[in-house]
Amino acid sequence: MDKKKITNMEVKKKNRNDVFRYICKNGMVSNPDISYALKLSLPTATQITKELISRGLVEEKGEMDSTGGRRAKALALSDSAGKAVGLDITKHYVSLVLADLTGRILKSEQIPLPYASTDAYFIEVNKKLEFFLQESGCSEQGILGVGISFPGIIDLQAQMIAGSHVLGVSELPFADVSRFFAYPCHFLNDANAGAYAEGNQSESMERFFYLSLSNTVGGAIYSNGTLEQGNNFRCGEVGHMTIIPDGNICYCKKSGCLDAYCSAVCLTDGNIEDFFERLKHGEKQAVSQWEKYTSYLAIAVNNIYMVLDCDIVLGGYVGSCMGAFIRDIQKKVAERNTFAQDGSFIKTCKHTTGAAALGASLKIIELFIEQV
Repeated sequence: MDKKKITNMEVKKKNRNDVFRYICKNGMVSNPDISYALKLSLPTATQITKELISRGLVEEKGEMDSTGGRRAKALALSDSAGKAVGLDITKHYVSLVLADLTGRILKSEQIPLPYASTDAYFIEVNKKLEFFLQESGCSEQGILGVGISFPGIIDLQAQMIAGSHVLGVSELPFADVSRFFAYPCHFLNDANAGAYAEGNQSESMERFFYLSLSNTVGGAIYSNGTLEQGNNFRCGEVGHMTIIPDGNICYCKKSGCLDAYCSAVCLTDGNIEDFFERLKHGEKQAVSQWEKYTSYLAIAVNNIYMVLDCDIVLGGYVGSCMGAFIRDIQKKVAERNTFAQDGSFIKTCKHTTGAAALGASLKIIELFIEQV
């Protein structure tokens, strides 16, 4: 008896969740649309949307276009349903994104702010966040939470940033960071956040490897809406796999790491967009650097592909800017790979700015929707 009751409650929650997701994804819809798309009876769909309206999550917005009969009521996400913030912390910058429940970016900003393991630093980050929200016209009550992206190992079990070589952080509890903010906080690795942004808003890619090529190199495996974490939350840390034995020294103090050969700073100490502009115009030094860079990158991409056998998305600063130059990498990988006829499984990222911050905000949205 109890088991049946629990099952019924779970079914109702799943249906409610599915309906809300459908409305978030499709914008203006009607109860008949929901009934048809989700294979629910019209009375069930109507009952669920009434509940969502009473909770302030959905609202009626006029009527749908006529299809020959009585016009159905138009339903859409309520403007007051809530918004999420993404905060990406790096060595030199803080990036902020404000997104609504559809995942649409409402406002974004990158702020120069060198990282420091001090209270003063996080107090300043919070000031920047509050000013950012004030400019956006958001009330504190309208913010569902803040997703915080860090370049390091995020131990969700121990609830701490286990380590970040680039920031000089070790065993930093989440609570020591979240206490500075007035909102619920959720923490992600930066590459995981970038992968989540890429996969969460994709129509086709069910499983892929996200290779983040920024001032550090990281990676993540996205699979059917989730991020694979690994036993120690280090899954995808390809920046520290060896590609050249006894090679260049990495910032982690080991030699031959991919990061030492394929981070963005291996191409330029300045603006990466300026580098690709020089490459486009055939500048000799830029062409030479790119040839060397892509030769190392091809080794890494081929190795990842041979292990995982899935699409590989190049993100981060380099992936965001390379555009048509991805063909250079595709060609080199195809020449090296035993099975692939071409390198079409290698793609550039869709989100070219603030991907980690966006992914962090999308994680907050997902956590909220799961509880609807």
